[in-house]
Amino acid sequence: MRALAALKPRRCAAKTVWSDMVSQPASSLSSHPPLPVPKAQGEREGFIKTRDGLSLRVREWGDPAGDPLILLHGLRGYSGTWRGLAAALGDSRRVIALDQRGRGESDWDPAANYYTDFYLSDLEVLVERLGLGRFTLLGHSMGGTTAYVYAARNPERIDALIIEDIAPGASISGAGAERIKAEMKALPSDFADWNAARAYWHAARPTVGAEAIEQRVAESLRENANGRVEWRYDAAGVSRTRMEPDPARVVDLWPVVDAIRVPAFVIRGGRSDFCKLEAVEEMERRNPRITHATVPSASHYVHDDAPDIFHGLVAGFLAGVRSAAAPA
Repeated sequence: MRALAALKPRRCAAKTVWSDMVSQPASSLSSHPPLPVPKAQGEREGFIKTRDGLSLRVREWGDPAGDPLILLHGLRGYSGTWRGLAAALGDSRRVIALDQRGRGESDWDPAANYYTDFYLSDLEVLVERLGLGRFTLLGHSMGGTTAYVYAARNPERIDALIIEDIAPGASISGAGAERIKAEMKALPSDFADWNAARAYWHAARPTVGAEAIEQRVAESLRENANGRVEWRYDAAGVSRTRMEPDPARVVDLWPVVDAIRVPAFVIRGGRSDFCKLEAVEEMERRNPRITHATVPSASHYVHDDAPDIFHGLVAGFLAGVRSAAAPA
C-alpha cells in the first residue's frame, strides 16, 4: 500500500479562532472574508493526475497503515467536508478524500465531463495511485452514485459500502431533484461581497449550522481581482450537466443496487426531500446486504445537520463489519 509522495502533513490551525468567528452574530461577520479552514491534526495533502490530464486534490487523515476509507463528496462539495468524520474516527483508519473534478482545489474540466463515468475513472486512478487493496467506500449524494457503481463492479476491492442520502431515482425525479435543478437554474455567477455570499448559503442551507456554513463560504468561494466573490468550483459546467444531462450517461441505480455483493449501509435524513424512505426500504427488500438508518433531525446533508449522530453511525457500522470479518 503506497502513500502519495506529495502528501505532506499540515499543522492544525488555531481552532479557537475559527470557532470564535463563526459563533459571532452574522451581522458582525458579513463584511469579512472567511478565515482559512483549519486543517485537521496530521492532515496530508497531494495531487493525482487523471487519465485525461486533470490534477485532483487529495487529502488524507489518520494512520497511513490503517484500513483505508475513501470518501466522495456531493454535487457542490469538497474534500474538507469530511474533516469532522476523519477527526471522529481518529487513527483507527486511513481516511482518504478528494476534491472531485471541477471542485475545490482540483482542475476544472474544459469538456465538462461531470458524469459518473468520469468520476468512476477518477476513483480508479486514486485507488491505483495509492496502491490500495481492499477498502471501504463512502459517498454522499452524487458521490454516492459513484460509490454504488464502483462497489457493484468491484466487489473484490470493497470491504463495505456506506451511502449518505441517495437512492435509485433520487437524482432523476422527485422534490429533491427539482430543488437542486431550481438551485442550479437560479445560481448567481458571483456576488457583490462576502455579505451577499453568506446570505446565499444561509438561504440555500437553512438547516446547516453556522460553522458548516462558514466552511462552505471558505471552501466554495473566493474573491476575484475585481473585488467580487466568485465560485471556486466550475459552477457553469456542473450546472449545465445537471440541468441538461446527456441521457446516455445518466445511471439507472436499480440494477446497480441489485448487483451489490458487499455489506452496504444507507444513512438518510428524516427530513430529506431527496432520499425517500420508500426507495430505501425497496432496496432492502431487493438486496438483503443493504441496511439503513434514518436520522430524524437531518435533511439531505446528514453529515452537516447531525454530525455527531452521523459519525457514530459510520463508526458503529465499520466496527460491525470489522468484527464480522475477524477470524472466529
